[in-house]
Amino acid sequence: MTLLETKTGEWYCVKGISEAENVQRRLEALGILEGTRIEVLNRKNTGATIIRVRGTRWALGKEIALGIEVEEYHEKG
Repeated sequence: MTLLETKTGEWYCVKGISEAENVQRRLEALGILEGTRIEVLNRKNTGATIIRVRGTRWALGKEIALGIEVEEYHEKG
């Protein structure tokens, strides 16, 4: 599923990013890369998705959220 299809208040793990190389590099600089655990905090009417990554909140636009593939996160152990 894409980040845009997630539920608020849930944790997910990034499976892959299908964006232009410059966008991928920017997301990596923000700490959003394959294997990263993220929490979806909110979704705005404008299409922006608010997420928490490693203690920091980020707002991602609709097009970028569509390019981030995630899966549900399950605690190991």
